[in-house]
Amino acid sequence: MTTISSRIPVTKAVVPAAGLGTRFLPATKATPKEMLPVVDKPAIQYVVEEAASAGLSDILMVTGRNKRALEDHFDRAYELEELLARKGDQDRLRRVRESVDLANMHYVRQGDPKGLGHAVSVAEQHVAGQPFAVLLGDDLIDPRDPLLARMIEVQQELGGSVVALMEVDPSQIHLYGCAAVKANGFGEDVFQVTDLIEKPETADAPSNYAVIGRYVLDPSVFDVLRETPPGRGGEIQLTDALRELTTRDAESGGQVHGVLFKGRRYDTGDRADYLRAIVRLASEREDLGPEFRSWLREFVASELQD
Repeated sequence: MTTISSRIPVTKAVVPAAGLGTRFLPATKATPKEMLPVVDKPAIQYVVEEAASAGLSDILMVTGRNKRALEDHFDRAYELEELLARKGDQDRLRRVRESVDLANMHYVRQGDPKGLGHAVSVAEQHVAGQPFAVLLGDDLIDPRDPLLARMIEVQQELGGSVVALMEVDPSQIHLYGCAAVKANGFGEDVFQVTDLIEKPETADAPSNYAVIGRYVLDPSVFDVLRETPPGRGGEIQLTDALRELTTRDAESGGQVHGVLFKGRRYDTGDRADYLRAIVRLASEREDLGPEFRSWLREFVASELQD
């Protein structure tokens, strides 16, 4: 049985990226959904940048068939770099190389798409008994609101596993995993999670605290995932494994804590939210924002007149 590992530094991250992206068809028929651009960078690069900023230098991406573009994006592009260098285009050359130097990237295929819990389980050998972070590509966290760093801090102090929580309207809780919580005295933003339910009906939800796509997990989760049967949707749910860990003591890697996030989050998993994310991020860019905001004001004003 895995023992408590809160004193082992968190240096590894797992990024599940094997989903088919059916909500974005036909765009994702031949292009991984993680490579869809958010302004001028693919969504997955924002996620890797977040992990690297939190000190996670070792990143395992869990991929599937037709995901080769992900590996290519984080690899060198010698011909393109040479072309830009010959042209003296140092700005674009710098941006092309940014993704290469972020972290040590590794890749493994999930094989059968059996759910998030299964995707995490295939990372066991790479994680090698250490606590690790999991970052889902549909949630982009603004770098000005360092959620992951706070979660790592909590895990190192309290042990066990840590999930990111966000308050949502009760009518939306059926779209998320939902946490029952109680105060634990560690901070106003930290709770002990006493139960977890995957996408409950509104009437069955124990709270309006939704679990969003950031986790810092004790390696004991792998022991539980091996015994976790398929749950909602016929998939192996990470939420179900974490629910089991809420019942275990800290010495065996149990206990789950939640960090309440009130910062800026961009949901790129839904088409409308994806568009809103692009507008928000483009509006805040120094190089694009002034001109784009001016156009946006004119566009909205003209639409209201119509």
